[in-house]
Amino acid sequence: MQIAKTIAEMKALRMKSFGSVGFVPTMGYLHEGHLALVKQARAENSIVVASIFVNPTQFGPTEDFKAYPRDTERDLAMLRKERADIVFMPSAEEMYPESFSSWVEVEKITDRLEGSYRPGHFKGVATVVAKLFNIVEPTQAYFGQKDAQQALVIKKMVADLNMNLEVIVAPTVRESDGLAMSSRNIYLNLQERQAATVLFKALTLARNLWEEGERNAETIRQQMTSLISKEPLAKIEYVSIADAQTLEELSKIDGPALASLAVRVGKTRLIDNIVLE
Repeated sequence: MQIAKTIAEMKALRMKSFGSVGFVPTMGYLHEGHLALVKQARAENSIVVASIFVNPTQFGPTEDFKAYPRDTERDLAMLRKERADIVFMPSAEEMYPESFSSWVEVEKITDRLEGSYRPGHFKGVATVVAKLFNIVEPTQAYFGQKDAQQALVIKKMVADLNMNLEVIVAPTVRESDGLAMSSRNIYLNLQERQAATVLFKALTLARNLWEEGERNAETIRQQMTSLISKEPLAKIEYVSIADAQTLEELSKIDGPALASLAVRVGKTRLIDNIVLE
């Protein structure tokens, strides 16, 4: 496994890589969700590249950029075990030199859900992912369904800008009690960790109602909200039943819908979703 810390080093390694290149961009502190993406990339490509970069431009001024968990040696050991070929680990100064002044913005679908609660977040995400795609030049790039809106934003960017790669979205990997795996789960204490299961319980309720024939989106939202509100450690930011492609809130479900939510458990902000289809 080779490690590149500069853009020039990464581009040099890419020039020597033949066949299809599967790319897994991460912010590090890897878990089984990330490793599932690496495994899929390994199975489907000649070369596997992973990146580790905590991107400062997607964090708001009051968010957890400085506190975001980091353990590079652990991450590298995990990637080595999964037979990644190249790991790109740039610094913030490498990615955003002092003269940097160009940004990528995807409109409309970034106005809702995460975008409405985290202004500027998707501007940072789209810009760094566009830069990573230009540097790594992958054949396929792998993302998790847990960040459903992020995946839609990246797919839209790739389509609109005619980028020469395929974006693959893999299913959310969960703990045994349903909690979606996330690097931020480490912030939860034991009591909060138990309380956090309410997110998946609410999504399971949504799926059960939908499977039983409920198509009134507001009814499903209200029942999800009621369930979460019974957990004293949980504070809802949003509960959404939206069109699975446009993310426009629905009144009636008559096609694929994304049931998603953002909930603070203690000081930790958690997101999750499922697709109703």
